[in-house]
Amino acid sequence: MIPTLILAWIVFAILWKIVKTTIRTALTVAAILILLNISFGITPQDIWDMIANLPQTLSQIRSGK
Repeated sequence: MIPTLILAWIVFAILWKIVKTTIRTALTVAAILILLNISFGITPQDIWDMIANLPQTLSQIRSGK
């Protein structure tokens, strides 16, 4: 019984750290997106389009065009 409780506590502690990190990261990304939108008018869709076109942009840079 005691080893089960200890294991459950360890798993809970690990999961709690993961959840805290995930929430902190999500809030940071949201804050950056809001600041970009307010300051420069850059929308999340604009950022997503740039990420989607990144391989093409990198290949153009490598070929010197």
